[in-house]
Amino acid sequence: MFKTEEQTRTTPKKLRKMTKNRLQNIALYYLERFDSSSANLRQVLKRRVYDYARQTPDFDSSEADQWIDDIVLRFEELGYLNDNRYASFKIDDYLLSGKPERYIRQKMQQKGVSEKVVDEILNNREFDEEVMATRFAAKKRIGPYRPDENSRLENRQKDLATLVRAGFSYDIAKKIIGAENIDDFA
Repeated sequence: MFKTEEQTRTTPKKLRKMTKNRLQNIALYYLERFDSSSANLRQVLKRRVYDYARQTPDFDSSEADQWIDDIVLRFEELGYLNDNRYASFKIDDYLLSGKPERYIRQKMQQKGVSEKVVDEILNNREFDEEVMATRFAAKKRIGPYRPDENSRLENRQKDLATLVRAGFSYDIAKKIIGAENIDDFA
């Protein structure tokens, strides 16, 4: 059934007034769904305030910045936010999926986790770049993990470039791609 022009016309969504309590509820709802670093939650809340302030010109966003700081500090005190815990879980996940150290450091920097915390966690983990590159190659089905020899030879350069772009050193990427079979890594 076709809709009329009036039915398809969208009216702007009525914005609920931004208050400290509302911002806190937004933060709680976000943390129910996602684990987050303090800096990342701060960015999420600032984006919501920015969107509200853009549509409501008389809104004072400087007051909301103080609310955000208070909320993040309170959530850290309550244990809802813990950058060490967050980084530990995320780094373990990245290591299990075969991500290189450079990729991990970049992702943690984007989420606002301090370099000191990342260094501490990576130093306490078993981190062998060759093992990570092997996991990555297995996941992407490249190099010795390709199904047949012809496909492997045709895609040698492409597979090598994939590993290097992912953040692995050229020497390790060459070693993985040059391996005769999967058993070389067992």
